[in-house]
Amino acid sequence: MSNTQAILDIAKKTIETEGEAIHNLTSFLNDGFANAVNCILTSKGRVIVSGVGKSAIIASKIVATLNSTGTPAIFMHAADAIHGDLGTIQKNDVVICISKSGNTAEIKALVPLIKRGENKLIGMTGSMDSYLAKQADFILNTHVKKEACPNGLAPTTSTTAQMVMGDALAICLLELKGFDSNDFAHYHPGGALGKKLYLRVQDIATNNMKPQVKSTAQVKEVIVEISEKMLGVTAVIQDGKIVGVVTDGDIRRMLNKFDNIGGLTAKDIMSSNPKTIDADVLAIKALEIMQEKGITQLLATKNKEYVGVVHIHNLINEGII
Repeated sequence: MSNTQAILDIAKKTIETEGEAIHNLTSFLNDGFANAVNCILTSKGRVIVSGVGKSAIIASKIVATLNSTGTPAIFMHAADAIHGDLGTIQKNDVVICISKSGNTAEIKALVPLIKRGENKLIGMTGSMDSYLAKQADFILNTHVKKEACPNGLAPTTSTTAQMVMGDALAICLLELKGFDSNDFAHYHPGGALGKKLYLRVQDIATNNMKPQVKSTAQVKEVIVEISEKMLGVTAVIQDGKIVGVVTDGDIRRMLNKFDNIGGLTAKDIMSSNPKTIDADVLAIKALEIMQEKGITQLLATKNKEYVGVVHIHNLINEGII
């Protein structure tokens, strides 16, 4: 067997092992899971997620997912908790402890302290006979038959199962809270993701130069306007309204068609009924129209008045594409 084939076989086996484990998680969903979701949903506090080792890393990811989907959460390392960080847990908080075995020393030390504070405890573990499972108010079963690691030692399948169970928890809370795209934009104002959800055409168009000429403008004036405004287009305006558009493409077609362009005006070479978009529309909609129509810019309007141009390069620069 070639080295390449051996590598691919190992990778395939790893993915299949973890995929099977994830599929099996559905059989562990029961009233306990639903009760855990409702416990968090009705809580007046936050969700504190804790673990050690690789489970701590998964706990951090779950915290990030909960926070970004409208459920306030804080990560607390189990080892640090018993050495001063226990104050992270407030009166109404719900605590999730994650541990594959449910019997680690840190978890055994932490659980009684959580119970002493009368906080609800959700245990996420792969062992239903473990200390954590027996002490928890609610149990999220993440049992896996085997790790993807051939030695059965490195947490692989088990941590994948923990992460997926955390996602299931977060999405249940998201849907029950009615968390929608507007809420998502509120929690994700930065980066391409946020911009797709809140950036509007007017945010771009009003920052661009505003190319425009009268319908009676000579061709030289049209070319200068397109060149100076650097958007590859100019609107043609008559009586304050858009009556056409002239693009770089229109200029090239004109030069191919006419030997003498001295007497031509914007009206002679413009494209009538240009594609426009309302300035209040999301910028991602402008991209969809450009892709559908095979064009690179749109004229933006507000209350039927011309306000500027949105160019596909703007969308690229904003990271929307």
